Amino acid sequence: MNIQTILLFVSFIATIVLGIIVVPILKKKNIGQVVREDGPKSHLQKNGTPIMGGVVIILVVTLILAYYIKDYPIMILPIVALLGYGAVGFFDDFKKLILKNPEGMSPKAKMAGLIGVTAIIIFLYLFVFDLGTTIIIPVFNQPIDLGVPIFIVFALFILLATTNAVNLTDGLDGLATGVVAIIMTFFTLMALKQNNTEMLIFSASTVGSCIGFLLFNLHPAKVFLGDTGSLALGGAVAIVALILKMPLYLAAVAFVCIVDTISVMLQVVYFKVTKGKRLFKMAPFHHHLELSGYKETTVVLLFWIVTIVCCTVAYFI
Repeated sequence: MNIQTILLFVSFIATIVLGIIVVPILKKKNIGQVVREDGPKSHLQKNGTPIMGGVVIILVVTLILAYYIKDYPIMILPIVALLGYGAVGFFDDFKKLILKNPEGMSPKAKMAGLIGVTAIIIFLYLFVFDLGTTIIIPVFNQPIDLGVPIFIVFALFILLATTNAVNLTDGLDGLATGVVAIIMTFFTLMALKQNNTEMLIFSASTVGSCIGFLLFNLHPAKVFLGDTGSLALGGAVAIVALILKMPLYLAAVAFVCIVDTISVMLQVVYFKVTKGKRLFKMAPFHHHLELSGYKETTVVLLFWIVTIVCCTVAYFI
């Protein structure tokens, strides 16, 4: 049995076992979701559903990576991404749910935290592990060297944009978790293609953990990722794309996340320009589809199918 299959199975089982332990604790501590009243009415029944369940995925994947650090020191990079972005999300969730501050972290404080983590990752990437500044151009399958200054700006954008995009996609039962599982399956195949054992271990472990978490996160969800999990998973997707030199492929494989992100940006701009009118019934776009009459499970399945198609196309270009 190959290593990716073993790790997928191990992370899957470990996530289920840890989930069985953690979810009741979150519920007992009343660490539950507070649903927006202006959102889909069907979501009101989700009030009180345990949140911050993303800690389960972070712990499982981090422990697996830590096991391999001695042989593959580069595992430090994805560990920093998972723990760093997860910590920013944790503080935001903690402030909202434990300290009962509905605003959570201020946008400036949250962005400062994300930028701080990103800066550490880029420093390690370039100056500790010396992974270079090349990226692969899709279709042509040719590497191009960006040079250090341009790469730093580019990597900063990729890491911040991806973490926030996955965070915005986390709005329906199983949506972000399923989408990330599909995307990381793509990167598992690409790591296999590139004979990159380190990223094969990382991506396969993440896939297994996400699938295990889906058993708790599918509709009706027993637990949510929270910002803790969604920011960490966004960081996971971004760092594996950078290490495999494939950040431009995110435009395809993370297409649904990009659509959700752009819908939020357009909604804000349109609201300001028209002085109160809305372009979408609600942003992100997955909520617009819900308010347009689509069932939550239908929207989730649609986003999964689109992601599978996009990943398949990306694999062959």
